Amino acid sequence: MKNADLSETRLLESAIAKLFTQASQKGKLTLTDCYSLVAALLTYPLSEAEQDLINRLLYAVRRGRMEVVIK
Repeated sequence: MKNADLSETRLLESAIAKLFTQASQKGKLTLTDCYSLVAALLTYPLSEAEQDLINRLLYAVRRGRMEVVIK
């Protein structure tokens, strides 16, 4: 893996963790957040931890514990 790829992966990992924390605290995801998560899933190879965070967010939305808002 190249240095640029490695730093991009670390940036993405911290962004997903930050998004998870913010969404968990507020109980809301914006539509933009959802599109960003989909783009990450389709574009980058994600670690198991990142996939787990995204799955937990989506599960919370499906169960009604988290709301998707149009901002």
